[in-house]
Amino acid sequence: MDMGNLMKQAQEFQENLGKVQEELGTKIVTGSAGGGMVTATLNGRSELVGLVIEKELINPEESQMLQDLVVSAVNDGLEKAKELGKGELGKLTGGLNIPGLF
Repeated sequence: MDMGNLMKQAQEFQENLGKVQEELGTKIVTGSAGGGMVTATLNGRSELVGLVIEKELINPEESQMLQDLVVSAVNDGLEKAKELGKGELGKLTGGLNIPGLF
């Protein structure tokens, strides 16, 4: 095995990984709950970038339901962001599942 070639491939992989992670920051997914009454927008790096709550849900007497819907919407978005990341990194790794990447 040629160590120089292996090191070159590792460096290329690291550079490509950085590009993919940067690109994931520009991709958007949306999670929702309550039939779309609460929507959470996340980027591909699993960062919450927006939250929309329909006015009808903003009732102090129903705060627990609203909290539950927000959590559900964010979790839905996080799952979608995770799948997006897996898909993008899968292109880089040729489908090889590398623990810790996503």
